[in-house]
Amino acid sequence: MQTSFTFALLATLLTFGSASAAEVRIQRVPGGGLQPQAVTDARGVLHLVYLKGDPKACDVFYSRREAGKADFSAPLRVNSQPGSAIAIGTIRGAQFALGKAGRVHVIWNGSGQAEPKPATKSSPLLYTRLNDAGSAFEPQRNLIKGTLHLDGGGTVAADAEGNVFALWHGAPPDNNAGETGRAVYLARSRDEGKTFEGERVVSPEASGACGCCGMRAFADAQGTVFALFRTASTALDRDMMLLVSRDRGERFTGDYVHRWRVGQCPMSSEAFTAAGGRVFAAWETAGAVQFAALDAKTAKAVTPAGPAIMVKGKHPAVAVNKAGETLLVWTEGTGWQRGGALAWQMFGADGKPAGAPQRRDGVPVWGLAAAVAESDGSFTVIY
Repeated sequence: MQTSFTFALLATLLTFGSASAAEVRIQRVPGGGLQPQAVTDARGVLHLVYLKGDPKACDVFYSRREAGKADFSAPLRVNSQPGSAIAIGTIRGAQFALGKAGRVHVIWNGSGQAEPKPATKSSPLLYTRLNDAGSAFEPQRNLIKGTLHLDGGGTVAADAEGNVFALWHGAPPDNNAGETGRAVYLARSRDEGKTFEGERVVSPEASGACGCCGMRAFADAQGTVFALFRTASTALDRDMMLLVSRDRGERFTGDYVHRWRVGQCPMSSEAFTAAGGRVFAAWETAGAVQFAALDAKTAKAVTPAGPAIMVKGKHPAVAVNKAGETLLVWTEGTGWQRGGALAWQMFGADGKPAGAPQRRDGVPVWGLAAAVAESDGSFTVIY
C-alpha cells in the first residue's frame, strides 16, 4: 500500500481569496438535542438525526425540514427500545444515510441496556430504517454476529440501487493483539436493509483500528463506497485510511491519506459530502481539522486544506454549495465531559480561504456540529 500524500499544514502559506457571498445560518438542534447528523436531498429537503436524553442511555430522533420552510417536522423516535443509544464519547452516536427512493437508514452503538445483543453478549451495533409508509421506524436490529469490542462508532452508507453498507471496527474472538488486531468489518444488505449478510473484514491486513475513534462511510451517485477510519498498525501509528469499493462492497482497497504518530487515542471523527460530481472528506490529524476532494479516478485524497489560523479542532463537518464554495465546520475546546465552541470557515471554489474563521460559544457536553448546503447556495450549520 502506498501513501497517497504526505504534507505539513502551514497556515502561513494560505492566502485569503475573495470574500464569499454565501450566507451561513447557525442554529441549535431542535429540543436541545446532541450530535446532529444532517443531509439535504435533491429536492432540497433537510433530513436530521440527533440524540436526546441521558448521555449514557439516550434516544435517537429523526426530523425533516421541507424545502423553503423554516421549521422542522415533529420528531420521530428512531430507536424502538427507549434509552438504547449512547452519546458519551461523542463518536458513538447515530449516523444515517438516504438510500433508494430516499429511504432513511440509521445505525448507532447500543447503550449498556440495549437489546438485542449479539450471541457474544457484547455491545450491539443497532440498525433500523424508515418503514415503507415513511411514518415510523422499524424495530431496531443488531448487526453484529461474531465480532467483539465495539468501541468507536459504527457507520452506514446506502446507494440508489437498494444496497446498504454497515461498517464498524471490532476484533475477532481470538484477538490477542489489542488495537493492532482490530479490523473494519462490513455487513451488507442488497434489499434496502431487509436482510444483511454476515460481517466480513474489509480493511487491509495489519492495519489495525484505533479503538475509540469513530469512522464514516459514504456512497456516491455512481455507487462507489468510501470509508474513513483511523488505523493502529502499531501503538504509535494512528494514520487516517481511506477504504474504497467500486463494485458495491465486493472488494475494498485501502490507502493512507494522512499519517499521525501519536501514542494515544484521539477520539476523532470524520465527515463526507458530495457536490458537482465530486466527493469531499474532512478529518482531524495532529490536532488540526482539514478537508480534501477525493479524486474520482484514483479515489485518493488531493492535497488538503485547513483553517487559515491554526487551532486545535475536533469533529469536522464539511458542505459544498452549487458554486463550489466549501464550508468547513469544527468544534474547539470540546473533550471528555467538556463542551466548547463552534467554529467555521468558508473556502472559495479555488480552495483558498474566503474570509477569517468564525467562532461561537455554546457547543454542549458531548456535542458536535453538522453542516449542509442549501438549494439556494447558502449553508446551514446545526449544533
